[in-house]
Amino acid sequence: MNGQQVYLKPNIVIEPLIDKWYAWSHLISPATAAMNITGRHLKIIDSFLTAPDVHEEAVKNPKLLGGPFMDIPGERAAEVLQLREETVKKRKQMIEFSNAVKELDQLLWSEAKGFGIETLYQKVPDILKGYVELFYDRSGNPSFRFFESLLYNSPFYDKTAQSLALWETNNDHRPFCLSTPRLDVPHVLQLDISFDHPGIDALARMKREPGSLEEITRLLGVPKEQAPLFHSFFTETPHRSYDRYTGDKVRMRYFGHACILIETKDLCILADPLISYYGYHSDVEHFSDADLPDVIDYVIITHNHQDHILFETLLPLRHKIKNIIVPRSKEGRLEDPDLKLMFNTVGFHNIIELGEMETIQFPDASITGIPFTGEHSDMNIICKLCHLVQIGEFRLLFMADSRIMEPSLYRHIQRRTGDVDIIFLGMECDGAPLSWLYGPLLTRKVPRDQDNSRRLSGSDCERGMYLVDIFHPREVYVYAMGQEPWIEFITSTKYTSESNPIVESDKLVQLCRDRGIVAERLYGEKELLYEREMVF
Repeated sequence: MNGQQVYLKPNIVIEPLIDKWYAWSHLISPATAAMNITGRHLKIIDSFLTAPDVHEEAVKNPKLLGGPFMDIPGERAAEVLQLREETVKKRKQMIEFSNAVKELDQLLWSEAKGFGIETLYQKVPDILKGYVELFYDRSGNPSFRFFESLLYNSPFYDKTAQSLALWETNNDHRPFCLSTPRLDVPHVLQLDISFDHPGIDALARMKREPGSLEEITRLLGVPKEQAPLFHSFFTETPHRSYDRYTGDKVRMRYFGHACILIETKDLCILADPLISYYGYHSDVEHFSDADLPDVIDYVIITHNHQDHILFETLLPLRHKIKNIIVPRSKEGRLEDPDLKLMFNTVGFHNIIELGEMETIQFPDASITGIPFTGEHSDMNIICKLCHLVQIGEFRLLFMADSRIMEPSLYRHIQRRTGDVDIIFLGMECDGAPLSWLYGPLLTRKVPRDQDNSRRLSGSDCERGMYLVDIFHPREVYVYAMGQEPWIEFITSTKYTSESNPIVESDKLVQLCRDRGIVAERLYGEKELLYEREMVF
């Protein structure tokens, strides 16, 4: 096979890792990465080492799915201990950084009493000096922000922590990504390459274009002893070709969760890419990466959660993507990393920042940023944005996981934008508590009752119907519910017919249908064709 042109098999997982943990966005930004090392990884490791049998039992309980339990057999505790020792040694500066953030918070709480703050700079922990600015908010509460671009050019951003795990999959099962590291196993090839490595693009192209096995082996630096495993990931059999849309309408394809592909013969927009692999049996019909075009004009990102920014999907698509549109954020706050900086650092150099009610215009189409409220546990997070996509006179409103808390906001928006044809709305209306995602970034323990009241929740039926009443859509689709089996390892979601998000979304769908509005909760896959000017 070495002398021939080969294709990457369609069911090869290219999983990005950071220090053997699944690489989500908070592990790339240096500040959030440091806090997750101490506030998530080491805590889970220590809990596992103390009572591996508790973790083994917990991962068998569906009610505890998504909890801080490591899905690793107890007999591998020695390897987990080794991972801990390596983490403490290699990430010594990151651990010191995390501790310094807690120390700085304590300093500000105890000594910043409304008087001039300049004298406190000399008390900032040495490891943070030159990386932070101290300030008061308008109510006189002290805080600080990072000069985040400097952190990416400091010892706190270490590309050697990055790697790829490659293996051939035949099912959707994986342990929950935030709580289980990837230990070495015989059928998984781990490559010590950074996420900006050009070999990732070359490898991904080989899903559709044949390439030299010898050359890709050399480019990725595959160790000689691992070459047989790596070579088993390729085939001489061509994959099915992509059926490019060439019609005069607008084609919408639902890929699962919040991932929507919008195509015309001239334009391709992909929202919140989270793509399943192709090539193995699944009980759920679905589109895959084989159903994506060779060129994606715009990827639109709504917000910085692990089920909406998936580097496992984005890195292999990098060679196809002409532009990525992200919410603008230059605040430097620990809890709100800058997405443009993040994407630039991992090899994407075509990032467009979009603000609220700003519009990107191109021939016969536009994308407008729409305010995104809720779903962030009442944290002051600016880096989030919904989108109004207009093609001709046809308008699609992507509301992601918005919780519509104040309808007046959307009445103001509607007066600017007018009505829309289609609304996509996430209705995971219970949501996890504040600490589930943001806990590692907090330096004070939040009381349980407060934690449970501040949730990562989207809209329920009442709040969703506010949008229907305001924007008068012809069609309404509930999406981003985390139900598809291939994303369970990211969302940890398992619903029954009695689950509140299902009950609430069923109510909304029925209310819409009672009004003559086409409505559905999306699952698996869906394809629809629309005229550029809707006629009903």
